[in-house]
Amino acid sequence: MEELKLVIGLEMHCELKSNSKVFSTAKNSYSDTANTYVSPVDMAFPGTLPVLNKKCVYDAIKMASILNCTIADEMLFDRKNYYYPDLPKGYQITQCTKPVGINGYIDIPLNDTTFRVEISDIHLEEDTASLDHFSNMSTIDYNRAGVPLLECVTSPCLHSAEEAVAFLEYMRNIYQYTGISDADTKKGQIRCDVNVNLKNSKGEYVTPRVEMKNVNSFSNVYNAIKCEEERQKASYLKDGGKELIQETRRYDEETNTTIGMRHKEDAIDYKYFIEPNIPPYPISKELIDSLKEEIPVLPLERKLNYINNYGLSSYDAEVLIKNKDVSDYFNECIKLGIDLKLASNWVTVNILSELNKSNISIKDFYITPNLLKVIIDNITNNTISSKQAKEIFNKSLLEKKNPIEFINNYKQISNKEELTNIIINIINNNKEQKELYLNGRSNLFDYFVGQVMKETKGKANPTITKEILLEELNK
Repeated sequence: MEELKLVIGLEMHCELKSNSKVFSTAKNSYSDTANTYVSPVDMAFPGTLPVLNKKCVYDAIKMASILNCTIADEMLFDRKNYYYPDLPKGYQITQCTKPVGINGYIDIPLNDTTFRVEISDIHLEEDTASLDHFSNMSTIDYNRAGVPLLECVTSPCLHSAEEAVAFLEYMRNIYQYTGISDADTKKGQIRCDVNVNLKNSKGEYVTPRVEMKNVNSFSNVYNAIKCEEERQKASYLKDGGKELIQETRRYDEETNTTIGMRHKEDAIDYKYFIEPNIPPYPISKELIDSLKEEIPVLPLERKLNYINNYGLSSYDAEVLIKNKDVSDYFNECIKLGIDLKLASNWVTVNILSELNKSNISIKDFYITPNLLKVIIDNITNNTISSKQAKEIFNKSLLEKKNPIEFINNYKQISNKEELTNIIINIINNNKEQKELYLNGRSNLFDYFVGQVMKETKGKANPTITKEILLEELNK
C-alpha cells in the first residue's frame, strides 16, 4: 500500500482584547444582547471614517515578535472587496500588501518534545457581524462587526490532527499569557479555517486542497481533520482520487463527517487595494524593542524552567502551563519556598480538581499559596500525614478558615517512646495474631497498623509506626 502523508495548513482567527473596536469607538465586549455595541462607523453610514486603534496595532506587533516574524516597517491596510450580508461596507479592512509580520516560526511543545510550525503571515483586520439562521428567516448581530481580529496563517507544515490541536492550544495560551486576548472559544473569540490534502512518498500532492471553514472548537478541528484525512485516503486508494475536487467543506458534528459547501476552482479575486482612509502607521525598531520588553515569560519557557531547574516531570509541567493563572500560582509557591514536588502535586491534582468542580478561577480560590504553604510545611515536618492534610484542606475550603486552625486537632504522634508503648500494649493484647504473623501470615501486619491508628485516632505517624511494629513483632 502506498504511503500517504497528511498535509495541514491553518488560518487561526483570534479576537483581541481592547476597550473599543479596531476602527471605531464602539465598545469591544461580548454581549448576549444583539446590536448593543454598534457605532455609525461599524454600520458604514455615509460620512463616517475609520480611526485606527493604537493598542490593537501594538498587540499585533507583539504577536508578530513572539512568532519570530519579519515585521513590516509600517502598518498598512487594504480593502478586501466582496459583498456578504455581515459586512455593511461591502468590503473588509484587512492587510494584504504589508501584513504586520511574515516568514515566522514558533516551536510547539507536544508530549516530551517540540515541533516547529512555520508562519506564512500574521495580519490585523476587522471581524464581521454574526448571522443566525432559522427556518424562515436570518438575523444579524452587529456587535461583532469591527471587533479587532488577528489572523495567523501557517504554511502547510503540519502533519497530524494532534499537531494541529497542539498548535492551536499553544497559541491560545500565548494570547492569554500576554493579555492580548481572552481567547475564549465558548464566546467565539477563536475560529479556525483548516486546509487538508495528501502527499505521496515522493512529496507530490496527490489530492486537491480542501478548506474547512470556521471550525469553532479544538475538538472539532481534530475530528474534522481525521474525517477529511480518511475521506481523501479512501478516495485515492479507490480510484486515484478522481472524484475529489478543490472545494470548501464544513464539519458536521452530528454525523462526524465533512460536507461539501461550494467548489473552489481558483483563488477568489478580491480586488485588493490600499485603504485610502487610514494613513500608514510607521513601525520603528525602537517601538518593536519596547513592545518586546512587555512580553511575559511564555508557556514553553516556563515548562522548560519547571523541568530543568525544579525537577518536575514533563507531564506536571505541561499541566501547570496550560493556564497562566495556575502557572502564576505555582510560581508564587516557588517564591515562598514550598516543597515543589508536593506543591506541584497539590496544584495539579487537588486544587485543579476543586476548580473544575466549582467552575471558578484559581484567582478566586480560597487556598492561596500562603495557606497551601501552611499545609505542606506541616506535612514535611511530620506534624500531619498526607491523609490528614487532605481533610484539613477540605475543612479549610468548606469553612473558609486558615488551615492552622485545624492542624492542632490533627497533629501526628511522632514521639518514638510514646508510640512504642502503645504498640507493645497492642501486641500484648493480640498474642494470637502475633503468632499467626510470625508463622507466615504477613498480611496481619496491616491489622496491627490499623489497631495503632484506631488507638491513636489516626494520629500515629505511619512511617514511624511501621518501623516500630516491624521491630516489636519480630522480637
